Amino acid sequence: MEDNYKAGTVTLVGRTNVGKSSLLNRMIGEKVAIVSDKPQTTRNRIAGILTNERFQAVIYDTPGIHKPLHRLGEYLVRVASAALSGVDLVVVIVDASERLTLQDKRVASLIERSSSPFLLALNKIDLCRDNKRLEDLLTDCRFQFASAQGIYQISAITGEGVDDLLTGIEGFLPKGPPLFPEDIVSDKPLKFMIAEIVREKILQTTREEVPHSCGIYLQQLEYRDDGTLYVLADIVVERESQKPIIIGKGGRQIKEIGVEARRDIEYLTDLKVFLELFVKVRKNWREKDSMIQEYTGLRDEIS
Repeated sequence: MEDNYKAGTVTLVGRTNVGKSSLLNRMIGEKVAIVSDKPQTTRNRIAGILTNERFQAVIYDTPGIHKPLHRLGEYLVRVASAALSGVDLVVVIVDASERLTLQDKRVASLIERSSSPFLLALNKIDLCRDNKRLEDLLTDCRFQFASAQGIYQISAITGEGVDDLLTGIEGFLPKGPPLFPEDIVSDKPLKFMIAEIVREKILQTTREEVPHSCGIYLQQLEYRDDGTLYVLADIVVERESQKPIIIGKGGRQIKEIGVEARRDIEYLTDLKVFLELFVKVRKNWREKDSMIQEYTGLRDEIS
């Protein structure tokens, strides 16, 4: 290994729906974080590990910073805020297609109080071709994020500007050996990844408030003698009225969730997967600490 090799940690932070998970997946070149168009899709600090011949960056996706409406939301904001310290660099992401919001300004306040150096990334630049509007946003960003050590215009969807951002990130990484083996792309175990895949399919196929009320609990994960992987998972909702929405008429909704989830799990594991899903009601679970830890994978981060 070269003496000039670098390795370090980076946190992605921002309000909900600015594209943190999409950017992480783009930078890693693999899907390590689930994505959807719904706020608060990300519930955990998830590391994507980018390794090349010059450096290794352990890049953490975090929950969107928002005004919490329940106990779970309080935990998510706590996880995101805690991820600002103890890393080599923070990348703050804002949505280039919109003006700065109150939540963006809350992020600015948190990061300006942090001791970590940070870069600013204006994501979704592919949706913003109005030069005057973009200049106005840049002016606002330079004021709100006055300590930013670089501003990048990027698109996590098209890849525009992402290589430049990675070059900027590289400049903040300390010299040292890799922190993880080069063939590892995430720090999360298989059980967590499978639960997140199931939750992603719920987010993508259901509407109303139901997706945010869902937790996932893996009852069983078994490698069978015939070379298949058996997965038994509970989809947990808060109210009886939500259960039939997940199941759907004649079971069509839960079947669609299962088909889509199984496809991604098979891609992840390179195994034939047998997936069974059941829907269970746990009243107001998002307000109960023990259930939050059980159904979200947050046990290690908030206990």
